[in-house]
Amino acid sequence: MPTVDRLPLYEEAPRPVVAFHQAFHSGARTRWHSHRRTEILHASGGLLVLHTESGTWTAPAGHALLVPANVPHELAGYGCCDMRAAFLMDETLGTALPSECRVIAVSELLDVALRTLASGPELYDVEGRGGHLAALIVEEIRSATEIQIALPMPQNPRFKKLCRDMVQKPALDLDLDGWADAVGVSRSTFTRRFRSETGLSFAEWRRRLRMLYTLTLQADGMTLREAARTAGYQSPNALRDMMRRTMPETLRARS
Repeated sequence: MPTVDRLPLYEEAPRPVVAFHQAFHSGARTRWHSHRRTEILHASGGLLVLHTESGTWTAPAGHALLVPANVPHELAGYGCCDMRAAFLMDETLGTALPSECRVIAVSELLDVALRTLASGPELYDVEGRGGHLAALIVEEIRSATEIQIALPMPQNPRFKKLCRDMVQKPALDLDLDGWADAVGVSRSTFTRRFRSETGLSFAEWRRRLRMLYTLTLQADGMTLREAARTAGYQSPNALRDMMRRTMPETLRARS
């Protein structure tokens, strides 16, 4: 586990929701850190990628990351311009309090409410406009659609090392026997353990990895042809076919 910093900025304000603007340009990356409150992160464009010890979550434009309190994480940006972040008290979210990281669709109302609250005073009147905006943000988070786009990370050290290596080089293309040999187990044990550790078959996991990797390349301005070659596909058509089969329907509708 890397060294984790706890960042108190904005977290101690005695308000149910505290929102603020933050510049987050392409290539930016935070150090590992955690917060005392649940956090929502929403960029105006590009792509946000959140890494934890248990997986990776990717939020394209029109989506946001929900990060539970006390979860160590690292955030990276691709093609982002600016970002809104907000901290929410646990009692404010109630039953909607996330137990793990999530990616949610951001409605126009949530987008505007976050922008407006972030542009106002930190210590707003809870009975006035600021309080109404905070309540609206919470209600929109409660009703938001969750996008199943996480890349879960196995906890077994050998499997985790393999997956970390693949995250660094998504175009690696051994066959299943080759991956099993790399971990030091039989093919049948590899497939069974991988699904048990991640909830996905190895083929599904690798497709999802390459989909997320392609999204980061495109957010950074790479053409589809270049992205296909970099992600290990023979042609843009092969990459398009993989994206259609792998990308959640709600995300395709926004792309």
